[in-house]
Amino acid sequence: MSGALDAVVVAARRSPIGTAGHAFKGVSVDALAAPVIASVAKDVGSAVDDVVLGNCMGPGGNVARVAALRAGLGDGVPGVTVDRQCGSGLAAVLVAAQAVRSGDMDVVIAGGAESASTAPVRAHRDGAVYERAPFAPEGHPDPDMGEAAEALGVACGVSRERQDAYAAASHAKAVAARAEGRFDAEIVPVEGHERDQRPRTLRLASLARLPAAFVPGGAVTAGNCSPNSDGAAAVAVVPERLREGRPGLRLVGAAVVGCDPALPGWGPVPAVRRLLDRTGVDLERVAAVEIVEAFAAQTLAVTDALGLDPLGADGARVCADGGAIALGHPWGASGAVVVTRLFTRLVRAGAPRGTLGLATAAVGGGLGVAALFEVV
Repeated sequence: MSGALDAVVVAARRSPIGTAGHAFKGVSVDALAAPVIASVAKDVGSAVDDVVLGNCMGPGGNVARVAALRAGLGDGVPGVTVDRQCGSGLAAVLVAAQAVRSGDMDVVIAGGAESASTAPVRAHRDGAVYERAPFAPEGHPDPDMGEAAEALGVACGVSRERQDAYAAASHAKAVAARAEGRFDAEIVPVEGHERDQRPRTLRLASLARLPAAFVPGGAVTAGNCSPNSDGAAAVAVVPERLREGRPGLRLVGAAVVGCDPALPGWGPVPAVRRLLDRTGVDLERVAAVEIVEAFAAQTLAVTDALGLDPLGADGARVCADGGAIALGHPWGASGAVVVTRLFTRLVRAGAPRGTLGLATAAVGGGLGVAALFEVV
């Protein structure tokens, strides 16, 4: 856009992530989001123009407005809720950035929240209960995500052994990061909880004994995929003129694409490729990559296609402190969790000006979302 302003993330926080039915089993989605929003608003120290939250499976209505009121931002802060399924949290950040870059708003808090524990049961008027809304209409493939991950793993030749190794590595990274305090600055306590519930040490021998979770004889198991989770994350997006010397992450560019709905996990590949082409950036220049680890099969298929080796040379670049397999996958929040992780890895860690970070997510129905950020 001609004359567009720079949009900069200057604050980023998240809740601890809990496995559905456990730590936050009685906490509503707006109650998960409110403390995180309040903390980000305190960090930025300026009047907030709007709150944009991603949410997939909540109670309906405008979760962002309810959460903004619960956070104490005042009656004048409107709020809007967006649904791009597992990419919702990242999509919300991009919506906020668009408002800032256009000059329509100055301070927007954006992110996502999901409470798998309190998500309502869905039913048609005839009483028939269903798990989810369609990702695609009749005549198009509409697989459940576990089956789709299995199909992508088979199509891309991702072995069970590599999937289990990736899962064990994700947990090991997260356990180390938690022990060394690398999550502390980003986490806002909620309902007395201050730590992510799920990360633990996994043994490859134990992972190898787990049965297939979605397809008989398949390679995707409960051990090498992310769990249904509860959590929230949010960032503050401001124009460069209001950054006031604070370090942050400038949005360099973003891309949202569609792909074959039969293989939705492939979405980050065309999204990242389009983003890098548009920005003229080579992936080798990107110091930190955060991908929403819905499934090890899907993550490895994507990283293989992009030329990344997270189990080898790129282990310190790709989800360096573990990802959704270890931390959990609160669907509508996960895209904002990965931006928060980039903020900690780059801004809080004091990375040099110009250091690049990439956030990306696959989306049910065949979509990919990707965003490139630069330390300022």
